[in-house]
Amino acid sequence: MKVAVSIPDRVFREAERVSKRKRISRSQLYAQALEAFMKDESGEKITEELNRVYSKLSSALEPGLERGALEVLRRERWE
Repeated sequence: MKVAVSIPDRVFREAERVSKRKRISRSQLYAQALEAFMKDESGEKITEELNRVYSKLSSALEPGLERGALEVLRRERWE
């Protein structure tokens, strides 16, 4: 699909330089950049959603498990 977009001259010049260095077309470079951006964005959304879900849950340990963990820490030699 063809689209027309406006980008700053500085970004265009840098994209031209990179596409020549990588020996790929400008279209291919822009497609790869958009794919990478969308992948990054989707990861961010997943993290935000997980944070939202887990913010509603308690992170407290069950009392017996907490006592056991504390006992192990007390016996541990700290230097």
